[in-house]
Amino acid sequence: MPEGDTIHKLATFLSGALFDQRLDGARLQGRALPALARDRVLRVTSKGKHLFIDFEGGASLRVHLGMYGSWHRYPLGQTWQKPAHRATLVLSAAGQDYVCFNAKEVEILETCGLRRRDRTDRLGPDLSRDAPAVESLLRRARDLLSPATELVDLLLDQRVASGIGNVYKSEVLFLEHCEPRTRLGDISEETFAALYRTAERLLLSNLGGGPRVTRTADDGRGILWVYGRAGQPCLRCGTSLVRERLGKHARSTYWCPGCQSGQSAPGKETTNM
Repeated sequence: MPEGDTIHKLATFLSGALFDQRLDGARLQGRALPALARDRVLRVTSKGKHLFIDFEGGASLRVHLGMYGSWHRYPLGQTWQKPAHRATLVLSAAGQDYVCFNAKEVEILETCGLRRRDRTDRLGPDLSRDAPAVESLLRRARDLLSPATELVDLLLDQRVASGIGNVYKSEVLFLEHCEPRTRLGDISEETFAALYRTAERLLLSNLGGGPRVTRTADDGRGILWVYGRAGQPCLRCGTSLVRERLGKHARSTYWCPGCQSGQSAPGKETTNM
């Protein structure tokens, strides 16, 4: 599931592959984009879950993968691993096809245009890039959100801070012993700070290669604390983990009713990475 760390890594990879290259072709939803053909790539960057590809001619592609999107690279003429009708965007350069499958959104913007600035300005600081002060995030949260906002919605709100997705949401709430339905107005500034510091730490620690890891104990019991483990025992206290659709968008949340009941209790295992 692409989250801020995934998009950061994609931007780094695509920048290395496409920087200063002139496209041999570009297609969006199967339709040619002649305005981008032979245009030179100036930069590839990311902010949160959004990828931006800027071109010499002044155009910019914004790509949001959503839950199911992915990028593949293929030598020209090689058979793709996914059906062609699932290819949202195809960029061809230097004998390679860079194929984005199943993207949630792809948009052509002007690099210096109002819509581009609006897309980026309304996003909060990128936790994998910007090292924001927690005080600034707290001000954003209080300005943008009601005190009744549940923590499951707070962490996913990209206007406060960008990059946290559904996996990190569940993992962060577990690590900080927070009941997912707790309201923003009911937590202390210290708890708020801990949530975002933990999210930032996890995102930064996963910018290298390999699978996403939030738990590094070498005991064969998994690399995530709670996500995807409904019905299994909590690795901290042994309580059976649950999965519920919570928040305004009814997104899946994995959590431990024992560790995250709102009351601190001694566990069977620490949460040290």
